[in-house]
Amino acid sequence: MQYTRTFSPLYALAVIALLISCGGGSSEAPEAPVIAVQITAPTPQDNVFTAGSPVAVRASATVNGAAMPDGSVVQFSASSGRFSPAEQPSRAGAATSTLTSSAAGPLQISALVTEAGQSGSATLTIYQRPQPARMEILVPAYFYPSTGSDWNRLTASAAAHPTVAITAIMNPNNGNFSRVDGNFTRAVTQFTDAGGKVLGYVLTRYGKGSRSIEDITTAIDRYLELYGRERISGIFLDEMASETTKLGFYREIYQYIKDIDPSLRVVGNPGTVPAAEFSSVVDTLVTFEGTAVDYWKYDPRPNNAWLYRLANSTQAMLAHNAAGCADMQAAVQAAASARNNAGWVYATDLEFNYTTGVGNPWASLPSYWDALVQTVDAVNTGASLPRC
Repeated sequence: MQYTRTFSPLYALAVIALLISCGGGSSEAPEAPVIAVQITAPTPQDNVFTAGSPVAVRASATVNGAAMPDGSVVQFSASSGRFSPAEQPSRAGAATSTLTSSAAGPLQISALVTEAGQSGSATLTIYQRPQPARMEILVPAYFYPSTGSDWNRLTASAAAHPTVAITAIMNPNNGNFSRVDGNFTRAVTQFTDAGGKVLGYVLTRYGKGSRSIEDITTAIDRYLELYGRERISGIFLDEMASETTKLGFYREIYQYIKDIDPSLRVVGNPGTVPAAEFSSVVDTLVTFEGTAVDYWKYDPRPNNAWLYRLANSTQAMLAHNAAGCADMQAAVQAAASARNNAGWVYATDLEFNYTTGVGNPWASLPSYWDALVQTVDAVNTGASLPRC
């Protein structure tokens, strides 16, 4: 007997409804994967390095919330320099590479992951300073060179540590004088004969007009004429302005000094980080003057990142209220770090109270002066710090 199967329209509609309810026959494309990438090293807190030194970079990624599969390719790139390797397969959701760049200043690094035609990326800004020079000591020697004064200790240290550059700022009457002082002549001659260098202190009153250009250039001339170019290595411009409206005032002073002798060093002290343009009117900037506690918090990132384009020899720090030898050593080590990038340093246990205005941190050398010289020497040579 032969059977014939007949399909009614109602039966066909039921089959279609069943297929739809089970997902069969759907024409919708699968959802694109969601890729999230993160650069986990360096961290935003520890991202300042020395140009030319290798920087390890690590990136991790997730695909739809799960760690990216092993073997996924992470592409590394930077605004300057090269990664080795530029592409690295992942393992356990992460990949690492090494950046080498000779550029100084801010650099942007990137990590890119592509899966199933979709990409995710992350960027991070790092900072690089130029290769540092040896640290030097800049001493605000604002004490009178009477017999047995701390100028004798300066001379003894310069002779005993010829590899540590010590520069003293002489300060006769805040730079207002009209005749030579024999005690200063004797002190600076002995100090420079021992290998030290001397800067003449000149007050500028922040370029507000209470100290004219003529007053300042007269003081500069007197240092050189009365104490001799062979003893004076440069000029220390104190109470320097930090805003660009005063830039022309300091450019005129700088040019005046350089016209006398281009090798005279000009050190400007705004006591803080000034506008970037001030780096063109000095050879060295004192970017910090304050307590040791505040110096440990000093950080040019990100607003003053232009400082990382400058050599450490163009930046100085003067820290006071560093109560003990260990505090001094912490300040010196901070100065030597890539983050702080200071090449000229000084720390003292003498105090100044900013609230009351009481104290003179530059009235004498610190009680741990010898340890300060030895500490700078140790940092320069990579030796262990002297015991406090």
